[in-house]
Amino acid sequence: MVALVNWKASLGGANEFLESWSSANSTSICRWKYISCNSARHIRELDLNDANLNGTLDEFDFSAFPHLKRLIMYQSGLYGTIPAGIANLTSLVELTIMDNPYMRGAMPHSIGRLKHLASLQLSGLGLNGTIPEEIGNLTSLKELYLNSDTLTGSIPPTIGMLTKLRVLSLPGNNLTGNIPPEIGNMTELQAFLFSNNFLEGELPGTIYHLTKLKILYLSQNRLGGHIAAELGNSSLLDTVDFGRNNFSGVFPSSICVGGALHSISAQYNGFTGIHHRTFQNCTTLQYVDFTANNIVANLRDCFAEHPGYLRKMSFRQNHLYGTFLTDLGEVFVSNYTYLFFLDLSNNALDGDLSKSSWDMPYLAFMDLSSNSFSGVVPFSWTCDSLNYLHLANNHFEGTFPLFLLKCKTLITLDLGGNNFSGPIPSWVSKSFPGLKFLRLTSNMFDGVIPHQILQFCQLQVLDLSKNKLTGPIPSDFTNFTGMTQEPKNIENAYSDHYMYAERIEIVWKNVDHVYNIMIAAMAGIDLSGNSLTLEIPNGLTSLLGLRYLNLSGNHLSGSIPEDIGNLVLLESLDLSRNKLSGEIPIGLAGLKDMSSLNLSSNGLSGRIPTGSQLQTLVDPSIYRSNPGLCGFPLKDCVNSSTLTQTETSQAEDRETLWFYCFVAAGFICGFWLYWGIFLFSSETWRFAFYQYVDNMQAKVTKKMYSCMSRFQASGSE
Repeated sequence: MVALVNWKASLGGANEFLESWSSANSTSICRWKYISCNSARHIRELDLNDANLNGTLDEFDFSAFPHLKRLIMYQSGLYGTIPAGIANLTSLVELTIMDNPYMRGAMPHSIGRLKHLASLQLSGLGLNGTIPEEIGNLTSLKELYLNSDTLTGSIPPTIGMLTKLRVLSLPGNNLTGNIPPEIGNMTELQAFLFSNNFLEGELPGTIYHLTKLKILYLSQNRLGGHIAAELGNSSLLDTVDFGRNNFSGVFPSSICVGGALHSISAQYNGFTGIHHRTFQNCTTLQYVDFTANNIVANLRDCFAEHPGYLRKMSFRQNHLYGTFLTDLGEVFVSNYTYLFFLDLSNNALDGDLSKSSWDMPYLAFMDLSSNSFSGVVPFSWTCDSLNYLHLANNHFEGTFPLFLLKCKTLITLDLGGNNFSGPIPSWVSKSFPGLKFLRLTSNMFDGVIPHQILQFCQLQVLDLSKNKLTGPIPSDFTNFTGMTQEPKNIENAYSDHYMYAERIEIVWKNVDHVYNIMIAAMAGIDLSGNSLTLEIPNGLTSLLGLRYLNLSGNHLSGSIPEDIGNLVLLESLDLSRNKLSGEIPIGLAGLKDMSSLNLSSNGLSGRIPTGSQLQTLVDPSIYRSNPGLCGFPLKDCVNSSTLTQTETSQAEDRETLWFYCFVAAGFICGFWLYWGIFLFSSETWRFAFYQYVDNMQAKVTKKMYSCMSRFQASGSE
């Protein structure tokens, strides 16, 4: 009791959470909050879950609790280190210190003296240093959780002494080196969790001795080499995750020998093949992900014999080949009824899908993009639950697919890079009320943009670029509420599954990007490369969430909307190759996030606005082919008042030049006239001539003085 009261006194939050801990209540210590006693009234359990103690363990007298079996400190507001004196809890069976991120320091070596410990959980702490070798002394241990700490160094070989261990969980650390071969001594091991570290080398052959293994997580390390066929020795194997490593070779064919496998994750490795019988015994398999490998195989060989009921399948970015309809059509109808995720994009699959038909009522995500599929998309496809549909970069043809009339739950629709033609139907906004991303780029859609397309309330990306659309841009954007503010990330029940799969191609800052729309939200409009006419509607300036706007390569006329400065989040603006005229609005200079601008090949005129952000755009080509534009980064503008003064000065200089010419000519004539009169005329005529010359001299002197004064004044300026 004294030890607890003294420790309470050292805690900042004790008065609120440990109010019952008082010397006045010494007779009822077993009723104190967070405390449990055994029949002999000895404290056997101290569970400080969510206590928010705001203190350290430095003043905790561990030796005062020789009968304590369980010590739990979960989200209890502790900081500081784990004292070496914790080893004085000689009867301890369970030690859990979790989610106290301000607890620092190393794991104490003395922890190896807790001989009766069956469960050790030190997760979500700020621990550093290595795993002490003394960990191997905990021979009674059945569970070891050291998750999401900052442990470094290699895994000590002494860990192989924990022969009773069932769960070994070390993810989210900074562990390096190889997995020690002594790991094979843990023959009772059921869960092997090493994800998110920096482990390297091949899997030790002894790992195949773990015949009771159910869960194997090795993702996001630097492991490599081939995986031996013996991995399937465990008949209990349920979940395997090799994702984001450097494994290579043929995927082990024995993975499903036990018939218990539910999930395989092998994305972002270098696997080159899959044996055609690999999944033959996978009757329980539901999740398969081989995204971004180098697998060369016919997809039919991988799954035609699979009798199970997948719920997710991804082979994106491999070298799969085969005719989709003949090789997989019947398989999908018979076995994949429950499939909700299908990603076969970026492969070499082909076939005319116009006669294909399957019933997958739970399918929520389908990506067949970047293959060689052809034909008309059939009306018989089901899409009752479809949220994400990607058919881009194939050879589909025909009009806008009519089966989409039934797809009421679509969030993303990507038909870009095909040969679709005809008008964009007016029913699209009514049929897809929750649509956020619509991409129809690089097809042959024609006619006008239907005004009904502006009734999408949640749309964030609209890409109709590189088609044959004509007429004006619809002007009423009041329903585009998905673009009137900064968009948020997508949230739904399947977001974890789509994290790396839900991507869409956009032209971002004049460069083609594959954009992951799950990780960060995007809002933009691209209508470039069409034949749109008339003015840019001012309603576009009400879409305050826009980050990019591309209207280039059309026949738009008139001026740039004066309120363009309202688009405060705009980072990329392309209005090039149109027929725009007038001055660039001053509000454009106030867009602080603008980093990509193109106004070239128009008829714009006047001075380019100045602003802190515009001054960073130093490439003059963004304004080229606008003969009337001037100012940074083009040539300086010539001031109109200066021009008038210059022209006046030049006229006066010409007048002076002509005057001097006349004076010179007059001097020559006068010289001969003078001497002629002097030699041949009377005295009266001579005096009259002299008077005339004197008067003329006075006028010439006055004129010259005026010219000199003007030259001096202009020189001083």
